[in-house]
Amino acid sequence: MLFLLYLILPVLAQLSLPNPPYLPPDSSKGAEPSSATTIPNPQWSTLLGNLIYFYDAQRSGNLSTNNRVSWRNASAVNDGKDVGFDLSGGYYDAGDFIKATFPLSFTLMSVCWGAIDHGRGYDLANQTAYLDSMLRWGLDWMIKAHPSPSTLYVLVGSTDVDNAYWGGDQNIPANRPSYSIDDTKPGTDAAASASGAFAACAALYSNRGFNGSYSAPASLHDDTYAQTLLTHAEQLYSFAVNATGGQKTYQSSVPAIGEAYGSSGFGDDLTIAALFLAWASISTSYYQQAEQYFQQYKLTKQNTVFNWDSKTPGVYVLFAQIIQASSSFGGSLSTWQTECERYFDAIVNGNSGASTTDDGLLFYDGDSDDASLNPALNAAMLLSRYAPMASTSDKKNKYSEFAQSQLDYVLGKNSMSGRFLIFYFPFVSNPNSPSNPHSAMASGGNDINNIDTSPAEEAYVLYGAVIGGPDKRGRFFDIRSDWPETEVALDYNAPMLTLAAMHGQPCDAAISGGCGGGHKLSKGGTIALAVVLTVVGLIILGLLAWFLRLRWNRK
Repeated sequence: MLFLLYLILPVLAQLSLPNPPYLPPDSSKGAEPSSATTIPNPQWSTLLGNLIYFYDAQRSGNLSTNNRVSWRNASAVNDGKDVGFDLSGGYYDAGDFIKATFPLSFTLMSVCWGAIDHGRGYDLANQTAYLDSMLRWGLDWMIKAHPSPSTLYVLVGSTDVDNAYWGGDQNIPANRPSYSIDDTKPGTDAAASASGAFAACAALYSNRGFNGSYSAPASLHDDTYAQTLLTHAEQLYSFAVNATGGQKTYQSSVPAIGEAYGSSGFGDDLTIAALFLAWASISTSYYQQAEQYFQQYKLTKQNTVFNWDSKTPGVYVLFAQIIQASSSFGGSLSTWQTECERYFDAIVNGNSGASTTDDGLLFYDGDSDDASLNPALNAAMLLSRYAPMASTSDKKNKYSEFAQSQLDYVLGKNSMSGRFLIFYFPFVSNPNSPSNPHSAMASGGNDINNIDTSPAEEAYVLYGAVIGGPDKRGRFFDIRSDWPETEVALDYNAPMLTLAAMHGQPCDAAISGGCGGGHKLSKGGTIALAVVLTVVGLIILGLLAWFLRLRWNRK
């Protein structure tokens, strides 16, 4: 029966949102037990639903009639008016009200990549329609932000003005400026990163899965939309490569974005964009260009963090996935296994340049100081993605175990026993879990000089939000003004989506090691199953013997 369900699910793409809609459960539901063998597991399904719900709370523009977040209102509906384009919609990036294309591109690329690998998790949790809605809200805005082949809007709002405003979505400062890159004022990284997002999502919507070690993509197949996304991906890639103004970081052309989301380079962006284009369009030419960029920008043997500014570790894994999935691109899987395993072995063995805190969190000095959980969760996501392709069973186990340790940390296995998601049941009663995220909208206050005490309690629950995380010593202070620890952001939730989808699907031989391994039967369960199967087998044999004897007697 379960096998038949898997065959049917890809055909039953959800064309409309469920009615009644999914809403985060009341905190009292946390007392209800959950069976580890239930498929889908309700705890992981709830976590996945809450993580997507967070993106609904971050929406900008005219909210649709199916808006699930009762305290959110239409906002910033005149974005783009200063440049004669409709740039309303999209997502507020974090706890304030700017809209930034560079980190949004990374978020959408990450989520689409995860939905390609572990789409079954979304389908079984009945969250595929919400995934579709979440992705289109961001992608449709990025389409508007790309009004011509060589123009991309990279920032809407003022980092100074919007960061200085603390209040709800009804009084956001007007006259929000719009900033773009173009052929004469290019931004290689921003254009390439947007191309990578469009290409990754085009692969998802065209049902281009990596097969083998992974489940089928989420069942939101739409060839027309996929082609639209691919067209934008190809145009932006050409813009990134061929801009008449040359190749440069985008803050060189738009200094206003530098402090918030300045980029450190663009070689990684060009490489991962070319790779996703190669996969989405089945193009060996794009693949060869990715190989060339990899060599040109000396991306080998790096031990960097994986995040919106640093995509090189993802490049290693994506090369391996593509080569494993299709021999038509050429290349050697063992070459990329060596690169991946050098990188992951360094993390697991503690010699990557990062360290592990006393209570077990992977920590990159500098990158983790502003948001400790995000680098660790991104590493866990890559480790989990690569583990099925590891060259030995020992490495597969080590990578999976380390990834699990980081996920466990976020869900409460740490020195404070704190769960670092907003009201993720069944852990809402823990006093060390966050309840005061740095979010101007959710706080309900309007006094920027007293954001910790006005109001005393957060006005609205920002369900499903992953916060910045504890400091290097494992301490967490649930204080709104302590933004490195309590701020929320689009990219913080992205790796958790993939990990939750992975754990929410059942394991089988085809995807052993690639689906989390979280819901295998216990020893007692295995014995019980064996007993049941034995009894059923004996009954069937008995019935068969009775039937044959009956026929013999009739003769």
